[in-house]
Amino acid sequence: MMDTNPMLNISIFAAFVLLTLFIVYRVSSTGTTTDYFAAGSQFTGAQNGIALSGDFLSAASFLGIAGAIAVHGYDGFLYSIGFLVGWLVNLLLVAELLRNTGRFTMGDVLSYRMKQRPVRAAAAVSTLVISFIYMIAQIAGAGSLVALLLDVHSAVGQALVIAAVGALMIVYVLVGGMKGTTWVQIIKAVALMLCVALMTLFLMGKFGFSITSLLQHAAEKNPLGERIFSPGAQYGKSETTKLDFVSLSLALIFGVAGLPHVLMRFYTVPNAMQARRSVVWATVTMSVFYLCTLVIGYGAGAISGTDSILAAPGGENSAAPLLAYKIGGTVLLGVVAAVAFATILAVVAGLTLTASASFAHDVYANVFKRGQAEPEAEIRVARLTALIIGATSIIGGILVNGQNLAFLVSLAFAFAASANLSTLLYSLYWRRFNTRGTLWGIYGGLGICLLLVIFSPVVSGTPTSIVPGIDFAWFPLNNPGLVSIPASFLFGYIGTLLGEREGEDRTDEMEVRSLTGIGAS
Repeated sequence: MMDTNPMLNISIFAAFVLLTLFIVYRVSSTGTTTDYFAAGSQFTGAQNGIALSGDFLSAASFLGIAGAIAVHGYDGFLYSIGFLVGWLVNLLLVAELLRNTGRFTMGDVLSYRMKQRPVRAAAAVSTLVISFIYMIAQIAGAGSLVALLLDVHSAVGQALVIAAVGALMIVYVLVGGMKGTTWVQIIKAVALMLCVALMTLFLMGKFGFSITSLLQHAAEKNPLGERIFSPGAQYGKSETTKLDFVSLSLALIFGVAGLPHVLMRFYTVPNAMQARRSVVWATVTMSVFYLCTLVIGYGAGAISGTDSILAAPGGENSAAPLLAYKIGGTVLLGVVAAVAFATILAVVAGLTLTASASFAHDVYANVFKRGQAEPEAEIRVARLTALIIGATSIIGGILVNGQNLAFLVSLAFAFAASANLSTLLYSLYWRRFNTRGTLWGIYGGLGICLLLVIFSPVVSGTPTSIVPGIDFAWFPLNNPGLVSIPASFLFGYIGTLLGEREGEDRTDEMEVRSLTGIGAS
């Protein structure tokens, strides 16, 4: 077990929080809706790309994937591959057209040539649901990490820590808006990359810079032996687990292009060219990061051993902190802890801002006020919404504390791909697409995804379920993407055929604007 130094860990974390809060305060610009929601569209492609990686590389990427690789080997690395490949969908199909068409939210694009009120309401519902699922995974990560660092085993102690992290994230959003949040994400991305690079370097040094030696030791300390180097250790046990792997892959690859907090970041750059550059910078940055997590994951298994990782508070999520302690002592552990906390804070702040912006801009300003809302009132509603979302996600994070973070995030990706991707692609590329198709695609995708998750082993029926004591599961897969993603496309298609043609003039206007940027804000 680790001989942790709680004061050192807390001091490093407090120093980071104070530094970022000062920066957020200094750079904050929240006078107009453009400033608060899109940072005035002033960031370059390089800056936004690094911020995108900071927004996307969550506690699931840092803690969950490292733990999954340490315990399950190759199958754990599949999360990294899925997360990374999904950015090609953004680069090739979404980023440029989205930036040219909308202003602040996904609802701007979906409602451009549709009936404004029902479509914006549906887009807001989708954004809030996906953001909430993603947020509870991140906040639960805070509980796992602190349980390990401060040896907090009580549920009440971990709940207090989760509440404190949630309160900090709300402060970032209220004070800094999109500009302040973006700079936090840039700082966090740089710190995270330096952290994983140093851990990889120290780790390789322990094995004479021989990757072969590291992998051999990892196999010796894992009950699976050399099976950790080939597919199937986790997802090859039966036909059901193989289907689960296909379902997970679909969710990870197609979910990236439907994540609201990722889509919103394309509005922080001045034009479509910078939006494309953002995706390129983000992809390169994350490629390096995931290669490092591969070494860190196997290295954690080689040095700590699978049994020690699973026995530690936080389970699989403790692999990276345990490794940091064994290769760098309490100082490196404190640094890793601070970076992990920063990761959670930055990602959750981005999610909170996205969800509150969607409610304020889509629901309050365009549904309730019919596009006549005052900018000050819209920002005030966004801040109030951030408080409510923050409190709700804290409760959710407490309920799912202890689950593998990468797995929880994969569910958010399934919801994003099921509700948002089909409607976005149809809106951008299919002239016949209409309001009924949009509503059927969003609500149908969300509904079937939620239904399958509730009646899956995620919620009940297994010792690792959220409610382990009872069994009402009838859907066999842990991830619903294999069914819900094609279903959302089907719902959107059928709904369009049953609906009326509409907005021919707006359709032509949207096509020109999305391809050329003429008229884009």
